[in-house]
Amino acid sequence: MDKLIEGFNAVAVASVSDAVDKICGKRGFMDSAIKPRVNDKRICGPAVTVMEAATDEVLPPQHALDLIDEAPAGSVIVISVEGGEENVALWGGLMTAGAVANGHAGAVLDGGVRDLTEIRRDYGLPVYARSVSPATTVGRYRTVASQVPVRVGGVLVHPGDIIVGDVDGVVVVPRASAEAVLEMAREIDARELEQARLIIEERSLRKGLAKYGRI
Repeated sequence: MDKLIEGFNAVAVASVSDAVDKICGKRGFMDSAIKPRVNDKRICGPAVTVMEAATDEVLPPQHALDLIDEAPAGSVIVISVEGGEENVALWGGLMTAGAVANGHAGAVLDGGVRDLTEIRRDYGLPVYARSVSPATTVGRYRTVASQVPVRVGGVLVHPGDIIVGDVDGVVVVPRASAEAVLEMAREIDARELEQARLIIEERSLRKGLAKYGRI
């Protein structure tokens, strides 16, 4: 797994997205609303998942809290809410502290994040979220399961899938196809580098496109 993560950290997120399209025959990119909210740090690691559901009970997000302590270092914490949630924060400063203490790679949320000043000042952990909101989940949502398939940003995420993201967006790579996706993403990166060089040398976009047939 470490070699896979190292490999995905070295290729463009756009190339990973294109490779998932071709290898898996379906989109891997999440909705564009899910973007970096703390900083522009890249995120890359195996997914560990939490599912939340609406409630009026006053309960802590126990599955998420437990998973932060129990998941292997380097994990990406992925939290779902059915349909997405813009006005409630699924993540905040204390959860960030726990994630940093346990060596996690970051978080991806189909909802909001809060305590941005604290997270930016004290931790710098990359958090990709649908929104920023001061509102707590307590009394609004509860965690109902962990390490189950979840849908986040329009994409199904299984535990162990590879999450790759930067300022371009977030892509989910199915674990079973990860090696093939990485190989193709590397090939795409190499072709685009050569294509860009040709365009500059020839001073012609058309010539570069004609030779490689890719844009």
